[in-house]
Amino acid sequence: MFNMEFHPSTFRSATVLLGLLMCTTAFQAQEPRIGTSVGDLAPELVLQSLEGNQVKLSDLRGQLVLVDFWASWCGPCRRENPNVVNAYKKYRKAKFKSAEGFTIASVSLDRKQESWERAVKQDDLDWDWHGSDLGGWDSEAAAMYGVSSIPMSFLVDEKGVIVAKNLRGMELHIQIDQHVARL
Repeated sequence: MFNMEFHPSTFRSATVLLGLLMCTTAFQAQEPRIGTSVGDLAPELVLQSLEGNQVKLSDLRGQLVLVDFWASWCGPCRRENPNVVNAYKKYRKAKFKSAEGFTIASVSLDRKQESWERAVKQDDLDWDWHGSDLGGWDSEAAAMYGVSSIPMSFLVDEKGVIVAKNLRGMELHIQIDQHVARL
């Protein structure tokens, strides 16, 4: 036969343990995992800018950010750049539901600084955040984000969470528009 009596201290210990377990589970549910799927916290990018300074993706927190992987030698990228420029011009001063603004983080898969710099100027990529490790397809940033073809993009919200990916043409505008505050 089993003794089914509970001592009050055992009951209190079990209650405390259950409470801690519930708090831990709730905390874990709130913390997104780092990854490249929609809903994941975007991996940190730390790259060199065109001027040779360090640029970090986390410095853009608070804004809606398009992380755009591209290269000067990539025809589809260069053809998509006018759309990206139009999105930047259209949304950079927009009011958003919870983000402080919109910007673009361009990640170049170029190997030559001169080619990268020339393409930025030719395509009027006027935003401030341009980064590369000049590693081409061996880029650590591309590997971290699972980039196997370009152009490839990730829309990251003000908390650093990926909310959409692989946006081109009007789909880019449609996805950004979902974050714009309606008056």
